[in-house]
Amino acid sequence: MATKRATVYFDEALHRALRIKAAETDHSVSDLVNDAVKQCLTEDAEDLTAFEDRASEIQLPFEEVVRELRASGKL
Repeated sequence: MATKRATVYFDEALHRALRIKAAETDHSVSDLVNDAVKQCLTEDAEDLTAFEDRASEIQLPFEEVVRELRASGKL
């Protein structure tokens, strides 16, 4: 797999924690950062899929739901 080099600036405490985790898990800092970014992007992709799957659903504004609950005596 081809890789690209990038400069990333971390908060000092986060960088220290990242270096310690890298040492304890026998992974490089780059591996840990790549894994974290992949996880974040995977979650974004899952969210986008969920939005697409629900695009055809009827949308109920929160205010309307509260008014209906109040009108029915449930609130």
